[in-house]
Amino acid sequence: MGEQPIFSARAHVFQIDPATKRNWLPASKHAVTVSFFYDASRNVYRIISVGGTKAIINSTITPNMTFTKTSQKFGQWADSRANTVYGLGFSTEQQLQQFADQFKELREAARLAREKSQERFELANPALSIAAPEESEDRYSPLLTVNGPAEEKLFRSKSAEVELTVEKERVKKMLSEGSMCEINLEAELFTLQDSNAKLVEALQEANSSVEQWKKQLSEYQEETDRLRDQTGEELSQSVEELKAQLRAKDQEIQTLQSKKTDVGELEKEREEAVQRLQDVERRNTELEGQIQSAEKTLASSQEEQAQAEVEVRRVIEVLDVKICDLSDLRRSLAKLIAD
Repeated sequence: MGEQPIFSARAHVFQIDPATKRNWLPASKHAVTVSFFYDASRNVYRIISVGGTKAIINSTITPNMTFTKTSQKFGQWADSRANTVYGLGFSTEQQLQQFADQFKELREAARLAREKSQERFELANPALSIAAPEESEDRYSPLLTVNGPAEEKLFRSKSAEVELTVEKERVKKMLSEGSMCEINLEAELFTLQDSNAKLVEALQEANSSVEQWKKQLSEYQEETDRLRDQTGEELSQSVEELKAQLRAKDQEIQTLQSKKTDVGELEKEREEAVQRLQDVERRNTELEGQIQSAEKTLASSQEEQAQAEVEVRRVIEVLDVKICDLSDLRRSLAKLIAD
């Protein structure tokens, strides 16, 4: 049977700098899938992550491993077999907690699997089980009293083990004390970068809305100008035509009166012309009302544009503050790394 996936999460992967043992080096440009696997053929649990065609994490979980949450969205663990320390940056606290819980659960499962494997080995080899001394921190000390070449060999083995233990403790102390500030700063930097990306996206949306409002406002203004020009031309033309007709009728009346003809019909036509002039003036009043309504709509659109521009300036100010915070954080990080 092959390995079976148990749990997966998306995270940014880092590895400790092998030169300084203090700084984090990004192992992936973007967030990648990090999965827990169970290898049934070897009865072990592993953490695997693949970036492109390269495995950036291949860590076998052992009972002595510990996953440490160093910030709200960042955690790490040391892998002595791979001779490195892995760090994971998550987008939410919940994802980090779920990964930590899964790590703890599978570490306990690895411990139980190791104990069962030892029990089966002891049952299969009873002689070795009886002869094997009880494990303790001083289990090698009795062998140091043996004389001869074996004593020197065992002493060197013990010294190497002590040196390895001291080195592990030194690295562990360095990671827990020396790099804690860098880890927290890098995690906060990651959070600020994500926040800045969201602010930039919001600013782009706001700018797009402002451009749309400006375009709509320009259309309203063009329509208002067109309506005003059209109405003015039509009214001027109608008034001039009616005035010309009225002057013509007056002229006819005067001509007829001079000829002593019946002017009753002409008076009626004159009254009709006056009535048409009044209708035209009423139409003029209605058109002026329409122009005033269009101007009110234009003023409302201008007010909305002003509000939108205020909102955009507010978003830009927030973005400037975030960028300042990011710059300060980067300078602090650079100074801390330089120290």
